Amino acid sequence: MLPFFSSKTVHDTLNAEIQVAWQRFYASNYYVLGTEVKAFEADYASWIGAKHCIGVANGLDALHISLRALGIGPGDEVIVPSNTYIASWLGVSQTGAKPVPVEPDSRSWNLDPRRIEAAITPQTKAIMPVHLYGQACEMGSIMELAQKHGFKVVEDNAQAHGATWNGQKTGTFGQINAHSFYPTKNLGALGDAGAVTCNEEDFADFAHTFRNYGSKVRYYNEMQGTNSRLDELQAAILRVKLRYLHQWNEERSMLAQRYLDALADLDAIQLPHCQEGATHVWHLFVITTPKRDALQAFLAQKGIQTLIHYPLPPHLQKAYQDVGYQKGQFPLAEKMATECLSLPLFPGMDAAHQAQVIEGIKAFFGQK
Repeated sequence: MLPFFSSKTVHDTLNAEIQVAWQRFYASNYYVLGTEVKAFEADYASWIGAKHCIGVANGLDALHISLRALGIGPGDEVIVPSNTYIASWLGVSQTGAKPVPVEPDSRSWNLDPRRIEAAITPQTKAIMPVHLYGQACEMGSIMELAQKHGFKVVEDNAQAHGATWNGQKTGTFGQINAHSFYPTKNLGALGDAGAVTCNEEDFADFAHTFRNYGSKVRYYNEMQGTNSRLDELQAAILRVKLRYLHQWNEERSMLAQRYLDALADLDAIQLPHCQEGATHVWHLFVITTPKRDALQAFLAQKGIQTLIHYPLPPHLQKAYQDVGYQKGQFPLAEKMATECLSLPLFPGMDAAHQAQVIEGIKAFFGQK
């Protein structure tokens, strides 16, 4: 079976460096919010181009903490993509605010700035662009809208480490932004991990305090915070991996280009489209076709694993049934859910395996 994702090649290559990081962590005898977390926060802030990085336990917490730092709460509305992973919505809901979905651009599948204005109400306090699949959103237009209407921006940068809009890295446009380092991400830990990035001292101070029980000084609590601290061991691993992230993103781009070139003549599928001004770091390579389910079954028979990101949009999830959204209300999100298919793409994937995927897709559609 050709897996959808494998970290074996990466981890085999980094084994010696990971072992050194592990030994350094183990010998430190300081396992919570120690030197590894501080060092990673400094490294990641420098790499992405932000003044502050605050390590937290996971990407969902990063979203929640970012929104809380902006004062988002009950009665507020936050504009979110209709076709994102549900974590984007959950981060809003956990503050007591309401996620307000807006449909994507039908080619990039990122939040469509041209549809945002119609969703703005007096209760709109923020917008959450999600750099879906690894492509930067149209941040120029989004930031202009935010400035025009006076609301804040929180980027969900879980899938786009290293992507840029007009040369500026995603995760640096919003007032405060969220990152996930789940193991399958472009920069992945060996477990759950996340971070918040920002430039304003007040937001950084809030995130540092809120993640640690609302405490700056041990046993003295300034607010009702939470326990969401980036693990020391994960920080040590991430410090090693961050040095290779650009190289891995380049490899992902090479693999993506092979798919784009080889499948360009297949009219039966829609290939990923990169917007002018945006770069794509190919966390996922997602095609769409009305024959998605049959294609996925055909490839599985040939030993090729594919995945569906995501089979049910948030507005149709049981978790949000009380909001009252109906099937057909967000047709682009629903179309994506029924037609999208993510193909295998990961650093270390060799040309022969990729050729197997390409040949399988062509065979399904009757081409050689």
